[in-house]
Amino acid sequence: MPDVKLPPALTAPRTRALALCGLLVGALFLVAAFVPLPYTLTLPGTTANVLGVYEGKQVLTITGAPTRQTIGELRMVTISATNPGEELSLWTSLKAWVNQDEAVLPSEAVYPQQDPTKAQQVTQQQMTESQDSATIAALNYLHLSPSQVKVTVDLGDIGGPSAGQLIALGIIDKLAGDGKGGDLTGGKVVAGTGTIDDDGNVGAVGGVPLKTQAAARDGATVFLLPKSECSDAKVNTPAGLRLIPVTTLADAVAALTALNSGGTVPSC
Repeated sequence: MPDVKLPPALTAPRTRALALCGLLVGALFLVAAFVPLPYTLTLPGTTANVLGVYEGKQVLTITGAPTRQTIGELRMVTISATNPGEELSLWTSLKAWVNQDEAVLPSEAVYPQQDPTKAQQVTQQQMTESQDSATIAALNYLHLSPSQVKVTVDLGDIGGPSAGQLIALGIIDKLAGDGKGGDLTGGKVVAGTGTIDDDGNVGAVGGVPLKTQAAARDGATVFLLPKSECSDAKVNTPAGLRLIPVTTLADAVAALTALNSGGTVPSC
């Protein structure tokens, strides 16, 4: 066979060096695409109507005071996340970055405890504390004594502190409604998020853009959220979902009452 002579430009030392560098860079990108990264993938999670049943059990059980039948729903909202200690590849992270229904967060921001058992213990403790504060805040709002009225909350294995506001509203709706014989919900599906303390202050929780997606998916038309998270909530807000910012439990009750009576309602 005759010899095939390549053009000098293809055989020059500089060209060979560039080609080798290109191969090395390509190999590095290929490896990086599958190297685990310390990030957690989060998605819209489950919602639960605190006025009703979750996983076959009544969410709110109240004794020591008469309760009322309610209509409408008050849905607490969660986000789903990959397991603690589970790392993402670069490729998975990049795909989530361009998907509005997913978000990638530093793992330590989602799970301060990376051990799965300890992480579960922490989130369950947060839920217990949230339930206690929600009960105290709601009973204080209604001027009822915690020594006479007992509230039990059952949300299965849902953890974290972000259901506080909705639990407190559920207790108020079960015991007093809007104070005029009607329901706080006005018969609508109301969702929301926010921590709560004993004094009824509503705090930020994170993950709001994903929670609005979950709320709309499960039929909510109203979403209560901490006022400080309005800017986050307005990112890809689902069509037909009304955002109502609050800073206290009293704000939330007043906003729902105004919404049902045609009054002025705050908005993001």
